[in-house]
Amino acid sequence: MRVTDNFKARLWLDNRKAWKIAVEAGVNPTVLSRIVGGHEKLRANDDRVVRIGKILGLSPDQCFNQD
Repeated sequence: MRVTDNFKARLWLDNRKAWKIAVEAGVNPTVLSRIVGGHEKLRANDDRVVRIGKILGLSPDQCFNQD
């Protein structure tokens, strides 16, 4: 399971730095980098991704690719 392109785009287009969004969501910035790069194993509806998505204005369904 991976995050969607929409998730990535919202993250990169946000006015805040990605590491600040990660900290606000309670996620280690290095883990966020690994999630976006596809190097972190994600569970269905992974709480870390859901929390970041919420900050970015995304619903859980908009955060995950079902591959």
